[in-house]
Amino acid sequence: MPDQPRSEVSSSEQRSFDRLVNFTDAVVAIGITLQLLPIIGVAGPAPGESVWDVVTANRGQLFAFVLSFVVVIFMWAAHNRVFNTMRCYDGTIFRLNVAWLLLIVFLPWPTAMYGEAANNAVAGRGGLGLLYWWTLAAISGLGVWMATHASRHVDLLAVDERDRTDDRGTRGLVRGYVLFASFVIVGLVSIFQPSWAPLVFLGAFPAVAVANRMVSRHNDKHIVTTQEAGR
Repeated sequence: MPDQPRSEVSSSEQRSFDRLVNFTDAVVAIGITLQLLPIIGVAGPAPGESVWDVVTANRGQLFAFVLSFVVVIFMWAAHNRVFNTMRCYDGTIFRLNVAWLLLIVFLPWPTAMYGEAANNAVAGRGGLGLLYWWTLAAISGLGVWMATHASRHVDLLAVDERDRTDDRGTRGLVRGYVLFASFVIVGLVSIFQPSWAPLVFLGAFPAVAVANRMVSRHNDKHIVTTQEAGR
């Protein structure tokens, strides 16, 4: 018979996991801060210009900054939900987390290039759009990979998370898959129709809502079926 999952972790394992979480949060904070650097370099209004002229001239950079900031926050929140269910980590989680952090701190570079290209109406050309959107796809994909690995290795999960019957974990994975697919598709769109890419990405939000609703309905049907079978 397979070994039963341990009910406790050692103090050293707990300290190591806490340090990993704290280190991850610190790197994400730095990565978000780096997103602002290209905006800081934008000069103020020249004589005869208003601040709105500056905003209009740099709308591409501002859009890329806001989008990347929101996406990183969203992905950190998803990462946080996964790690909140865990009590320790293994080598796979560590390596995936390092790769995830690497892309988080790498993201400001394609964001800056993509935003500057958007200012000149050439966003997506030369592979800039593909690099930007597929970097986001890779971040999302690694997050889903970590969540899937943790759910399949119950020894990594906190004891009270192992027998959870709600659909929060499933909905989180579905959101991750939808976002990953959306970023991949938008990256391809940016090659051929650069101006359409942000609009196509907006379709990810209703897609996530529909996917979550489908998961909830499936879970409700499963609960009803289980209750009827138990009668």
